[in-house]
Amino acid sequence: MNIKAGDRIVAYCNNKKQICTVKHILESNQNKVTLSVFTSEHYRNSVLRVIRFQWDALVDLAN
Repeated sequence: MNIKAGDRIVAYCNNKKQICTVKHILESNQNKVTLSVFTSEHYRNSVLRVIRFQWDALVDLAN
């Protein structure tokens, strides 16, 4: 897994597809990945969320 803290990814969060900024990788094993992410580029206006997905999921990095 090449995702690291500070990366911006496209993920479903709050029932909508949006760009999130990875804060921490909480868990990464053979079955699943759990990330804590900010839902906005500006941390003051952002909400911290936890997202989980299967290890073989396709994750898009945002530019």
